[in-house]
Amino acid sequence: MRDISRRGMLGLGVGTAAALGLAGCGTGGGSELSRPAGREEDGQVGDKHSVKPIGDGSTAYTGRQPHQPVEPVPLQPGETPPQFVIFSWDGAGEVGNGLFPRFLKLAEEHDAKMTFFLSGLYLLPEYKKPLYKPPNNAVGASDIGYLTDGHIKETLKYVRQAWLEGHEIGTHFNGHFCTGTGSVAKWTPAQWRSEIDQATSFVKEWRTNTGWTDLPSLPFDYDKELVGGRTPCLLGRNNLLPVARERGWRYDASSPGGRQRWPEKHLGVWDLPLQQIPFPGHRFEILSMDYNVMVNQSKYSTRAPSYNYPGWRTQATQSYLAGFRRAYETNRAPFFIGNHFEEWNGGIYMDAVEEALKGMAGQKDVRLVSFRQFVDWLDVQDPAVLARLRRLEVGQRPADGW
Repeated sequence: MRDISRRGMLGLGVGTAAALGLAGCGTGGGSELSRPAGREEDGQVGDKHSVKPIGDGSTAYTGRQPHQPVEPVPLQPGETPPQFVIFSWDGAGEVGNGLFPRFLKLAEEHDAKMTFFLSGLYLLPEYKKPLYKPPNNAVGASDIGYLTDGHIKETLKYVRQAWLEGHEIGTHFNGHFCTGTGSVAKWTPAQWRSEIDQATSFVKEWRTNTGWTDLPSLPFDYDKELVGGRTPCLLGRNNLLPVARERGWRYDASSPGGRQRWPEKHLGVWDLPLQQIPFPGHRFEILSMDYNVMVNQSKYSTRAPSYNYPGWRTQATQSYLAGFRRAYETNRAPFFIGNHFEEWNGGIYMDAVEEALKGMAGQKDVRLVSFRQFVDWLDVQDPAVLARLRRLEVGQRPADGW
């Protein structure tokens, strides 16, 4: 989506002399079978509870979220762990390019669930931008663009649809500040509290802020739904984590430069980082995000000459699949892939994500889930079993079997 990550993620190639820059559920088998879909009729969704508006009616309690897996169970002795794959989306706004509905449709076709890290600012009309008071920045400032009224309405539509179809709604916070004195890297815990309060208020009060009364509520209690997020540019997490813990968040997906190993907790919060994955044709690895693939291919150009596109599309697809296979065939570490609803370089990275998902879906033991569903699974496992899994290095199979 436009300007979502011009100064976003770390585009690192392992072994290179310098970084290439700062920028910008499925349940594939096993015991995690999906519950029947909840009906939506006569004001009922989820578990058929009547809609109960929250606050100004921007959000509402509608019962248990539909299309969730059955309750997870601990691994049994000798049981092979599932291969979890989590596709996530930073910003999660629809700006008329059809990418949000495209990937909702793809998820439905392959019984996949995803995490959408919604930028709260995408539900705030630009003429109301004085309501946003970003830490260390001017009132109303933002390094990503405000959406048009029409695009806010589309975003509301697809966020609502995503939740009803079983996907998770997390947060990407608000203004996406990555450089200078106002960078999120310099925010204090108190400033993160302010940013989170504002991000959630823009979701919970979009009706008041827009004046629109003819659109349905978002069908969830965001205070309960929100259990994790990803910071802009993967910066500032050290001061965010204490705040995440005090708010009861269960995970953080902001750590840069993770490796394909089983995760652990920091300050009581699951650390679920983007990961270094193979980059075909090179000796270094890159982070598992569309922006980082683009940076390493085109050196920040989002409109490179089109003759590059076929080869780059193939390389991006193969990179994702190589990361998947390395985990799937060895230590079964969860695989995290980050994305943006962008059309960089002719949209080839969206094509690559789609082809990679198709190549993973349906394989034995593969679970395409949201971050929330994954931590649900982690939290019921025997700590000793998880500790044993964490001892496996990248690409290492258990010597004595599972």
